[in-house]
Amino acid sequence: MKLTSKGRYGVRALFFIAYHHGGRPTQMREVAEKAQIPARFLEQIFHDLKRAGLVRAKRGPNGGYQLAREPALITVGDVVRALEGSPIFAPSKERDDPKDPIAGVFGDLEKNIEKCFDAVTIAEVCARGEKLGLPKQGNVPAPEYAI
Repeated sequence: MKLTSKGRYGVRALFFIAYHHGGRPTQMREVAEKAQIPARFLEQIFHDLKRAGLVRAKRGPNGGYQLAREPALITVGDVVRALEGSPIFAPSKERDDPKDPIAGVFGDLEKNIEKCFDAVTIAEVCARGEKLGLPKQGNVPAPEYAI
């Protein structure tokens, strides 16, 4: 199974933008500093998330990265696939052999794991933050999403 720091940091970055800034543009250096993600690594992560349509960049003094969709429409699975690729399991000889009974087992496991990742949205991660009493940083205005 491959879930690296890149996937975890990607979820953390989107959570930070959604929770602390209501999905509005946020400077990359603020996300890096406050979410404790190495800035150079975050650049790569945002590039991949932008290419996947999960974030967009806004230029100018009030610019930064923002969510491209509502947090309820972005799943942890979306983020992981954008950053880690799919499938979640690394290719294996067993999974690729249709005559091997183990192949079906691993295929089923992979589908179930992906369903688990797809069952959790960034909005739900934010709700967990609220439930834990995590204080929001700064002013969180109503978000504007391009639909």
